[in-house]
Amino acid sequence: MDYSRFFSADVPSFLRSPVREIFRKVDLSAICSFAGGYPAACTFPVDEIPSLAATVLSKYGTRALQYGATQGVTELREVIAARYGVPVSRVQITTSSQQGIDVCTRILANPGDVIFTTEPTYLGALQSFRAYRADVQPLSRAREIGRGKFIYVIPDFNNPSGETMTLQERESLVALARELDLLIVEDSPYRELRYSGEPVPSIYSLAPERTLHLGSFSKIFAPGFRLGWIIGPEPLLEQIFVCKQALDLCPPVLDQYMAAEFMGSGALDRNLQHTIAEYRRRRDLMLSLLEKYMPSGCSWTRPEGGLFLFLTLPKHIDTVALYDRALAAGVAYVAGSFFYLDGSHRNTMRLNFSFVAEEKFEPGIRLLASLISA
Repeated sequence: MDYSRFFSADVPSFLRSPVREIFRKVDLSAICSFAGGYPAACTFPVDEIPSLAATVLSKYGTRALQYGATQGVTELREVIAARYGVPVSRVQITTSSQQGIDVCTRILANPGDVIFTTEPTYLGALQSFRAYRADVQPLSRAREIGRGKFIYVIPDFNNPSGETMTLQERESLVALARELDLLIVEDSPYRELRYSGEPVPSIYSLAPERTLHLGSFSKIFAPGFRLGWIIGPEPLLEQIFVCKQALDLCPPVLDQYMAAEFMGSGALDRNLQHTIAEYRRRRDLMLSLLEKYMPSGCSWTRPEGGLFLFLTLPKHIDTVALYDRALAAGVAYVAGSFFYLDGSHRNTMRLNFSFVAEEKFEPGIRLLASLISA
């Protein structure tokens, strides 16, 4: 039976994630995978989960197992508002930060509307933008095009590059948004994961009237809880509230109460100390191994936080063409071209340092370097 005539006009715009395709086909435990953006399992507060659940069920009873408010439970919104210094009315809980990107796009962009982004940029955002048939353009063309709906950026420890926007770059971005009357979607799932350097003010703090700031519990608590949040102007959050009613009614309620207890009790900050120390060591290990094994002509970013760094190889090396050979040899990465709007920069790759077991770092980087050298 031919099912194609049943599909909507949106279906041809859906992009497959090369990362998810890897996970679908490969046993990650059998290779050195620098491909995904998974947090390290050792950062999950496994020992605290039973007592956390017991506390929540004792305190809230069946409320924790019932449907909840579409905006999110008040207790979680209050602790997020207190942590980031905003009114509770400016906090919306989402079912993951990825949903935050999706609902922002859904309420703001019609087919053909222009969305600007820096490059390279997060593949999951490009998937969402193109699913709604938006016209995604590089931020460098904003003044030339002169019209659009919003600018999408990851200012802190960009995925995939690991780089952080300076204060001057953020101020310039805000000035451009005001000049062209654009909104800003500030995606900040890694902001709490800083290992060196000084924090930079969020874009939301510089332009709260036109910024939707997205946060996530996936990298600082556990991704299995599927919780994130949006901080933004109330008129925009009101439309997101209505949109979410049609999507999932409400975020997971038990998970929200547990996250509220975890964050509000100080356990999140204690766990973050352990997480940051763990990732700092892993980042430093990967950087030292790249210095040791990578051939001349290769360069890479040196992130101050987050989960990724970005390699640039000699121009004649095509990381898309190299990928199958690398996977067959037992090492995985994500080709950098997937993070560019036009599929260019085929001599780049993204490496993740949070997920792979530390004993696999050296053999994995050594193997990758030998493939590049060959």
